[in-house]
Amino acid sequence: MNAEARVVRPPIRSERSETGVAVLFLDRPDQRNSLSVALMASLRGELATIGNDPSISAIVLAAEGPIFCAGHDLKELTAHRDDPDGGRVFYAEAMTRCSELMQAIVTCPKPVIAAVQGTATAAGCQLVATCDLAVAEDDSRFATPGVNIGLFCSTPMVALSRNVPRKKAMEMLLLGEMMGAQEAAECGLVNRVVAKGESFAAAMEMARTIASKSPLTVAIGKRAFYAQIEMPLADAYDFAAKVMVENMLAADAAEGIGAFLEKRAPVWKGC
Repeated sequence: MNAEARVVRPPIRSERSETGVAVLFLDRPDQRNSLSVALMASLRGELATIGNDPSISAIVLAAEGPIFCAGHDLKELTAHRDDPDGGRVFYAEAMTRCSELMQAIVTCPKPVIAAVQGTATAAGCQLVATCDLAVAEDDSRFATPGVNIGLFCSTPMVALSRNVPRKKAMEMLLLGEMMGAQEAAECGLVNRVVAKGESFAAAMEMARTIASKSPLTVAIGKRAFYAQIEMPLADAYDFAAKVMVENMLAADAAEGIGAFLEKRAPVWKGC
């Protein structure tokens, strides 16, 4: 092998800050940060590690280069059409990895905030929709354009239909057109729109705000939010009431309420 053989860098780059925030960068800019099987596995692994790290309270998901994420790696998928089974096994693995990744974001006890620049399309748009919060730059664009190339965005549909109004989701899925950042905010796909180049700073500010809260309370709240949202109304209230009782019994709730009544800053214990 040539001594100057190319070094393949990991598809995900991870950083920690002293504020209790972890940053995960999609790091395949030359491939428009497309979701290869390796990237999805790496990102899921990082989420699992951070989810168990008591020093981290929030996660910012960002991307290197001008594009946030172009969706699945179509070149990787196409390369398997010549497999003996036409690619069926590999396609099933890729879609399973994608579904597992999206569910890992939802089940991670730490809130995940997407900092979006450029475009987020297909499974990249799914990634934004799946994150708990999202900040987009004012020239960012979003789309689920699979229908344009004969591949309906069925898995992106799951996250999209749970985050934007039904008819807007169907419009995106059936027309495959680009949506601007302001429209994305208006329909609930992203939380905030900021100036070009400011998405990372804005996402970090949100993450630091979350990191200032009780980590136990945040974890309880995130878990309860996703559990109740799929329940009928009466079941959701019954479930949420039980969660409130358990939360009230936690030391952080006693500390937080006490600090509020005593007009002082709380000191969280995470229990």
